[in-house]
Amino acid sequence: DRALAAFQAIIDAAIDMGGTVTGEHGVGLLKREGMQREVGPVSLAMQRAIKDALDPKGILNPGKVVG
Repeated sequence: DRALAAFQAIIDAAIDMGGTVTGEHGVGLLKREGMQREVGPVSLAMQRAIKDALDPKGILNPGKVVG
């Protein structure tokens, strides 16, 4: 629990300083909430539309939906 709280504090600090939660290997499950906060609902909807257009059957990265 303490490690997750520390991780969340790091994500919050990065966003508050104008940084990003993404990195070399993408967002990942632990960064999902931070990304939602960082990019907002309009960007998430756009990303979802692109994903749906390219993967209409949802077979790529199943269960790892952001937003």
